[in-house]
Amino acid sequence: MADFEMQPRYSKEEFARRGDEIFDHDILPKLKPEDHNKIAAIDIETGDYEIDRDLLTACDRLAARRPDAQIWARRVGSRYFYRFGFHGKQVVQPL
Repeated sequence: MADFEMQPRYSKEEFARRGDEIFDHDILPKLKPEDHNKIAAIDIETGDYEIDRDLLTACDRLAARRPDAQIWARRVGSRYFYRFGFHGKQVVQPL
């Protein structure tokens, strides 16, 4: 069996635009409160998607159904997949 790496068929900008559009119009209206913070893995060509707490699990399930999928992942409840830095409450000390 030959090893190969699937090449993206779209620019990064087009990938993001398509993924966000599908998420906002097709997936978001169907989500339940318990889906918050889960991962949506979306095939940007077909609109098929999988939701799971684990990125690899969601992507693997989608790829099993759509082996040629161009997958865009997004965290439910956030415009961003990962956040870096301090996420706790900020305490402001009076001067």
